[in-house]
Amino acid sequence: MMEKITTCLWFDDRAEEAVNFYTGVFKDSKIGSTSRYDEASAKASGRPVGTVLTMTFELEGRHFMALNGGPMFKFNESVSLVVNCENQEEIDYYWNKLTSGGGQESMCGWLKDKFGLSWQIVPTELGKLMSSKEPGKAQRVMAALLQMKKLDLNALKNA
Repeated sequence: MMEKITTCLWFDDRAEEAVNFYTGVFKDSKIGSTSRYDEASAKASGRPVGTVLTMTFELEGRHFMALNGGPMFKFNESVSLVVNCENQEEIDYYWNKLTSGGGQESMCGWLKDKFGLSWQIVPTELGKLMSSKEPGKAQRVMAALLQMKKLDLNALKNA
């Protein structure tokens, strides 16, 4: 069933590679439909006939579409995908998988994958820790978080 809103990810010409990568990272995932450039759309875009135009896919119940739209638009940090993790093992898994093959670590749980898409890998407890009523706890958590690239759940809890 089609969702009312689907996130479209614009790639230059690596949509199929990206979809295969993402569905390999997330265990609960699947590839949906694929459309290809026909003669008319290839002529208008300059893309070869038969190459991937769009692919639909699902990650953890969320629907996405990947588009090979050309080089005119690039990903930037103003949009990111957040992965909520139950424990440090999950944080480590997603961090390592999404930074593999040329991804880049950033600060405070942020990273860019090899396609330039920004992700935030965070523990589900982070909101609770950052809004703690314990005097000074939220400030200590924030101070600890600001020193991290990949988040360390125990260090945040102990802050």
